[in-house]
Amino acid sequence: MTENAATWLTVPDLVEELGLGVGQIHRLLEDRALLAVRRDGVLVVPADFILDGAPVVGLSGTITLLADSGFSDEETMRWLLAEEESLGRAPITALREGQKAPVRRAAQSLAF
Repeated sequence: MTENAATWLTVPDLVEELGLGVGQIHRLLEDRALLAVRRDGVLVVPADFILDGAPVVGLSGTITLLADSGFSDEETMRWLLAEEESLGRAPITALREGQKAPVRRAAQSLAF
């Protein structure tokens, strides 16, 4: 399902990567600034969701847009990490390149 991500970060990894406390990391997850899944019982976030020591710009809004369109967290994760034909690359790659508007258009086209 979400095996496309090359590197996964645990909460302790995120603490180190973002320079935040555990509670602040959980707040980012609760606020949907980041999206996590459980792998082998451990909460993990794709490393691609972090850029320059912060969540990728536009990720939170894209997660919210997909959730509002009826996507589950697993479906959202899968969509963000897999190549999207209309973008010619994975949506997370496009977001990392600053292409928020095309990603949002692609996400809106998927609305149920």
